[in-house]
This record gives sequence, C-alpha cells and structure tokens, in this order.
Amino acid sequence: MHLKHIKLAGFKSFVDPTTVDVPSRVIGIVGPNGCGKSNVIDAVRWVMGESSAKTLRGDSMADVIFNGSSARKPVGKASVELVFDNSLGKAPGLYTKYNEISIRRELSRDGQSNYFINKTRCRRRDITDIFLGTGLGPRSYSIIEQGMVGRIIEAKPEELRSLIEEAAGVSKYKDRRRETETRIRHTKENLDRIADIRSELETQLRRLKRQSGAAERYKKLKAEERLVRAQLMSLRWRNLDQETEQRDQELRRVETTLEAKIAQQRNTEKNIEDLRHGQVELNERFNKIQAEFYEVGGEIASVEQKIEHSRQTLAQQQEELERIDQSSTETAQHLQSDNQRLQEITKEQETLSPREGASKEALDKALQVERDADREFNEWQARWEGFNSEAARPEQERQVQKTRIAEHEAQIENMRDRENRLKKALGKIEQQSDDSELKQLRAEAR
Repeated sequence: MHLKHIKLAGFKSFVDPTTVDVPSRVIGIVGPNGCGKSNVIDAVRWVMGESSAKTLRGDSMADVIFNGSSARKPVGKASVELVFDNSLGKAPGLYTKYNEISIRRELSRDGQSNYFINKTRCRRRDITDIFLGTGLGPRSYSIIEQGMVGRIIEAKPEELRSLIEEAAGVSKYKDRRRETETRIRHTKENLDRIADIRSELETQLRRLKRQSGAAERYKKLKAEERLVRAQLMSLRWRNLDQETEQRDQELRRVETTLEAKIAQQRNTEKNIEDLRHGQVELNERFNKIQAEFYEVGGEIASVEQKIEHSRQTLAQQQEELERIDQSSTETAQHLQSDNQRLQEITKEQETLSPREGASKEALDKALQVERDADREFNEWQARWEGFNSEAARPEQERQVQKTRIAEHEAQIENMRDRENRLKKALGKIEQQSDDSELKQLRAEAR
C-alpha cells in the first residue's frame, strides 16, 4: 500500500480542513520551527491508534483539538484521515479488493473517539490489524522523529528485539500467536465451565428422569381417577335425575300453592288500597278537626286573656271605689261636726238674745261666725256633691265591666260547649280508626 493523502481538520494547528498530498515514496516537509511539521507526524500516529497523550506532546487527548487563538474560535472536533493506494491488492484480509483504503479517526470535546475504515465505523483493533507486520503503527520504527535515533542506539535488548522482529515481519505472527494462545486459554476456560455445566445438567437429567417416572405414574393414576370419577358422576347423575323428577313434582305443587297465594295477595292488596283511601279521608278529616281545635284553642286563649284583663281592671276599680267611699265617710263626719257646732252657736244665740243690746259686738261676731260657717257648709256641700258624682262614676264603670264579664263568660261557655263537641267527634273518629293509625295521628297532633 502507498500513502496518497493526509486530510486534517481541527487537529492541533490545522484548524481549517487541510490536505497533505504524498505523490511519491520519498517526500519531505520543510519549514521553520513552530510551523506544524511535527503535528503531521502526530496526526499519523494518532489516526493509527495512539492512545497516549504524552506521546502526542499533550496533557490530555483533548489537547489535539484546536483550542482557539486570538483570531479564531476553538473548534469542537478533530479529524484526521489517511488515504492509501491499494491498486496492487496487498492490503490484508477483506480489504484486498479495494483500490483505495481510507482510515479516519474523529475526536470530540466530550471525549467520544470514533474510527472509520472506508467511511464504515470500526474498532481500533481493526486498524491495528491492517498495519500489523508492515512496519507501520503508532509506535513503529518506520516513523522516525526527532530523538528517535538516539533512543534506538540507547535501547535495551528487549526493545531492540521488538524493533528487529517488527522489521523482519515476525511481530505479526507473535501477535497472532499471542492472540491464539489467549483464545485457547479462553476456550479451555469455557471447556471447564462446560464440564461444570454438563455435570450439573446430568444431575438435572437424573432428577428429570425421576420426575418423568413420577409423571408417568401420575398419568396412569389420573386416567384411573377420570374413569372412577366418570362412574361416580354417572351414579350421581342417576340419583340427581330421580331427585329432579321429585323436585319437579314438588315444584308444580308449589306453583299451584303460589298461584293461590298470589290471588290472595292481590285481594289483600286491594283491601289495603281501600284502607289507604279510607285512611287518607280520615287523615283529611282529622287535619280539619285538628285545625279547628287549634283555632278554638287560640280563641279560648284570647278570651282568657281578655277575662284576665277585665278582672284586673275590675279589681283596680273596686280599689278606687273603696278609696271614694272612705273619702265620702270622712266628708260626712266633717259635716256632722259642723252641724253640731252650728247647733251650739244657735243655742248660744238664744241664750244671749236678752243681752242683745248690751253685747252687739258679740252678736256681730256670732253673725260673722255664722256666715263663715254657712260659707264653709256650702263649700262642704259642693265637695260632697262632687264626691257623690265621682263615686257614681266607678259604679257605672263597674256595671259596664260586669256586663262585659258576663258577655266573656257566655263566650267561654260557648267555647267549652264547642270543645266538648269536638272531643266527642274526635272520640268517634278514634273508635272508627285503627289503633296504629290513632297512635300515629296522636303523635302528629303532639
């Protein structure tokens, strides 16, 4: 195979997609220090499967991605692709038929690394197998970098042996031998596990044979059980058939009885309906009577209140009349004392008349006393007439109240007669109605 192109994008200093052509077997990349010559070799190592960031002159694998500069922003992915010419068909394995073989590796900042062969995703191992025994690889002797010649000269015998075996093409067979030995070891381990599984399966087979024998016996016993059960069911069916005939006869008798009961029930329901209509009528009558009873009770309460008010008014009038009688008695006593005094004065006048001429002054005084007594008598007479008129007024009021009380007592008597009539009507209704209905009506009346 011959390397034709190296395509870089976002790898270290190659931020823009860049293609490095390899037109001949011997080429050289010339440039000043820091122009990116070593980055091309790092890209070749990286795409061939290099996994050490230190070998690629970095601290981590993400350092191979362009990290930005003062003029450019960083990118999120690095990609390197090697294109080989395989027109001679020397590629190993299935890749012999391809005229061109493309090997590409991509790495993103999230750490995801992918390998591709001819744009088909593959493993890192597949890329290593292509270059095995060709002298190419991430750390092969065919890539000579700065300081590598000194490392070869100062290398230990084991390191020189690996380089010589790689140059002689022996490393490919050693890797295959090592891989074959690993597979043989894994196969032996698998065989040991298979032997363990086989012994376990034999144990399970023996247990399954015992279970199979038990299953065969179970099948035979099950067949016998089915036969016995069928016979038993036949006997039960015969007995059940006889019981069914007896039950049918009994059912027919019960149906006949049921029809009679249904007819009786319908008659009873009709009677109940009639009783319900009667009960509704009685309830209506009872409600009317109860309303009248409540109305009479209200009227009685009103009349009783009026009677009580009349009684209180009469008592007040009697007290007033007693006070007037007492005042009249006192006035009569004063009048009697005035009459006695007048008589005494008259007697004195008769006694003193012979001495009229001698004592005129005493007569004038007596006349003045008489006039005063007459005036006082007239005043007492007026007061007595006023007292008589005042005393007659409560008597008239008392007669009016007596008339009203008689009317109220007549109304109370009428109400009592009406109440007695209502009680008699209620008693008749109670005699005509059922006890349960009577209890219900009484409960509603309460």
